[in-house]
Amino acid sequence: MRLAPELRARDGRLISGGPSGVPVHAGSFLRTREIVLESALLDQPVEFARIFLHELFHFVWLRAGNPLRRSWEALLEDELRSGARGELGWSADGRKRRLGPRDRASRSRRWREYACESFCDSAACLLGGAGDHEEFTLARRVRENRRRWFQSLLGRPALRV
Repeated sequence: MRLAPELRARDGRLISGGPSGVPVHAGSFLRTREIVLESALLDQPVEFARIFLHELFHFVWLRAGNPLRRSWEALLEDELRSGARGELGWSADGRKRRLGPRDRASRSRRWREYACESFCDSAACLLGGAGDHEEFTLARRVRENRRRWFQSLLGRPALRV
């Protein structure tokens, strides 16, 4: 893990400083086993923990295996069928909004990226201790279902929602 100031994403790359690109909090590089976090997060310990956990869970998703990933996708499908709106972070929320009618059925790249970001945002929300956050727009009842899913995965009855 390393820190860098003024992180931005541009053309699929993470850059530090400069005027171009989209500001981001962090990036994970799975092949090189590296997480880069915005250094300004050090002044916000709770937000640092939330962002760090999100990035860390990208590595969990990578190693999770298809049965676990499909179980998570089934949970997401149930949510969408029930009309659940919102998410537990902007990363998943933006991807959820871009899903088309065929993405779920075909398990498109768009769907798989949404599932991954939703998994990572949910883990960060449930394990990070942030309490309420402006990015947590998913209904409490739906959060509770996700909490139970993670609880069964991790065997920890004390997960917070």
